[in-house]
Amino acid sequence: MSTRAIRTSIASSACDVCGRTLLRGERAEVYLSGDTRRSVCELCTSRALHGGWVREGTVPEYDQSSARIDRRRSLMSRFRGNRRDVVASSDSAPAAAEDPRQQPSAPSRPDPVSRGVAGRTAPGGREPRHVRAVPTSIEHKISSAVSLFNSSEHPRTVAGIGRSLGLPEVSVHPSDALPSVVNVVVSWELCWYRYEVDLSDEVPTVRVAGQGYELSELNPVELQINAAGDDRGKIDLIA
Repeated sequence: MSTRAIRTSIASSACDVCGRTLLRGERAEVYLSGDTRRSVCELCTSRALHGGWVREGTVPEYDQSSARIDRRRSLMSRFRGNRRDVVASSDSAPAAAEDPRQQPSAPSRPDPVSRGVAGRTAPGGREPRHVRAVPTSIEHKISSAVSLFNSSEHPRTVAGIGRSLGLPEVSVHPSDALPSVVNVVVSWELCWYRYEVDLSDEVPTVRVAGQGYELSELNPVELQINAAGDDRGKIDLIA
């Protein structure tokens, strides 16, 4: 009796940036490099943009770009015309204006108090950064990070991998180096993802900070499981 090889019908795909084969459930984004379509995993999107690749569907239509060029040319033509009018009017001004007795008086100095109120800026002339109030207790930081993660787009990735590897274990702990950052580590036996939640931003963000295939790559704190993921990729804290 002869044996037959069993092959899956799901075609494997790889990231064109890092060369990693995508796990089942991961979705690659399509980027354009000239006329070539490239597959990019979630971890390499910033590297693709830095390399000049453009995400498919974000390239403006030719008619829109040409319209912007026409509007820019129109504005430049009007600016040059106004500039020529100003030069012509200054050349035709009467010579009596050059009489020093008719020169305008120096402008008065503004009130330092009103000037400080009207143009208050941060030191160095930069616009002040809007900072969000960060919870002080560890419990509030963890619960805020879990809520922000569940409302982001990342549970979709976790749910996709979970369909192949099962429900993940999750570690949610504040960072020792950055008090406003909470690390969320989602792990299976075969891989793990690390997410960073910055609670100090005006609009808090959740971003991928790392990914690996061995649990030994994680530090002891990240192996302290205090949450779990469900079949939707959402995180629930363990009481």
